[in-house]
Amino acid sequence: MKTLPVLFSSACAAVLLTATSAFASVPAVGSAAPDFKLPDSTGAEQSLDQYKGKYVVLEWTNPGCPFVRKHYDSGNLPKLQAEATKKGVVWLAIDSSGPGGEGYLSADAAKKAKEQGDYKAVSALLLDPEGKVGHLYGATNTPDMIIISPEGKVVYTGAIDSIASADKNDIAKATNYVQTGLEEAMAGKPLTKPMSKPYGCGVKYKD
Repeated sequence: MKTLPVLFSSACAAVLLTATSAFASVPAVGSAAPDFKLPDSTGAEQSLDQYKGKYVVLEWTNPGCPFVRKHYDSGNLPKLQAEATKKGVVWLAIDSSGPGGEGYLSADAAKKAKEQGDYKAVSALLLDPEGKVGHLYGATNTPDMIIISPEGKVVYTGAIDSIASADKNDIAKATNYVQTGLEEAMAGKPLTKPMSKPYGCGVKYKD
C-alpha cells in the first residue's frame, strides 16, 4: 500500500488525538483536583487551594495555536470567561509552553496579554514554563479544559466543545461542554458530559 505523506504545520503537531496513556493520567472525574502554585502575569503566586469554595475552570492555552485562535478571534472564549466570572467562577488560563516553544509567554508578554490582549477576561493568566502543572493534570492539548467544584473535585475534563476543528464557523454548531457543564454543575445537576477527549495543538512542553 502506498503511504501518503502527512503534512502538519509545527503549530498543529500532535493535534486532535490524545495518546491513551496521557489521557488516562488526567485526574478522574470525582477525584480531588491536585493543588498547585504558579506565578501569574503580575508575578504574584496563585494556588488552587486559595479558591476553595468557588467553581474553578482551568484552561490550557497557547496564543499561537490555531485551535486556540479559533475561540479567541471569534470572541467565543472571552465571552464565556466574562459570563462565568460574573457568576463568581474563577477562570485560570495556564500557559505550559516551554521557553523557545510556540506559545511561550515571557513575564512581560504575559502581563501585556492579560492587560491588553486575549486574556483580559480571565481571573488570572498563569505561567508554567517547566510544565509541572500541565503534567500534573495530564494536559495534552490547547485548549484543554477542566472544571473543579467548590469542594475541590474534578467535575469535567476534556475539550471545550464537540467539534474538533479550527474553523470558527463550527462554533455555532457545536455543543460547548464547558458552558453546559458549568450551568449544570451550578444548578446542582449531574453533568450530561463529564468527560471528553480534548482536541487542539499539542502542549509545547519544555521536555
